[in-house]
Amino acid sequence: MGYFLVYESMLNSVLIARDRFLKPGGILLPDEASLYIAGIEDADYKQKKIHFWENVYGFNMSCIKNAAMKEPLVDTVDAEAINTTSCKFLTFDLNTITIEQLKFKQPFRIRATRNDFCHAFIVWFDIRFSKCHKPIYFSTSPVAKYTHWKQTVFYLDDVLGITEGDEISGIIEGGPNTRNPRDWDIAIRTDFDGQYESVHKRQEYTLR
Repeated sequence: MGYFLVYESMLNSVLIARDRFLKPGGILLPDEASLYIAGIEDADYKQKKIHFWENVYGFNMSCIKNAAMKEPLVDTVDAEAINTTSCKFLTFDLNTITIEQLKFKQPFRIRATRNDFCHAFIVWFDIRFSKCHKPIYFSTSPVAKYTHWKQTVFYLDDVLGITEGDEISGIIEGGPNTRNPRDWDIAIRTDFDGQYESVHKRQEYTLR
């Protein structure tokens, strides 16, 4: 498993080994993986990572901002930064899924849990060992114990001013980069009609 579960196409090797070597009735562990999305407040880090380029020791290098925005950040997110509900937007049955089916396009819907600003979406994954004598679950969520997978952060061009109960919906899609299949191209469509603003926009990212 890679960052964002599918990064570097590491899962592909497992599926190839499964098809070549696993006998009928054999057990694959883990055998299920799910991806989740939520919104976060992250003004300080966005300022350091994105707006930093507007004044680099007196030089305006804002032309780099677009490139910086397109590259998701893999980092540990403080659970207190989450300001929406989470949405499980995809589940893979690792016993049966094919490499081609790892490419996805899925809707999501989350709600604001407090009055705040939403600067980014984060994605994490959980895995399940359902064939054990006692089922075991493992999470890379911000509220779970730290793992080296951390979480994947997708900064938004537009800061969403959210009010408790506001709904953010959208579509998240992903697939291997055509030039380098170890990289992953991800796009997020955001649809938000809040009390103070409306945002309907699609942003593209590359996890490399």
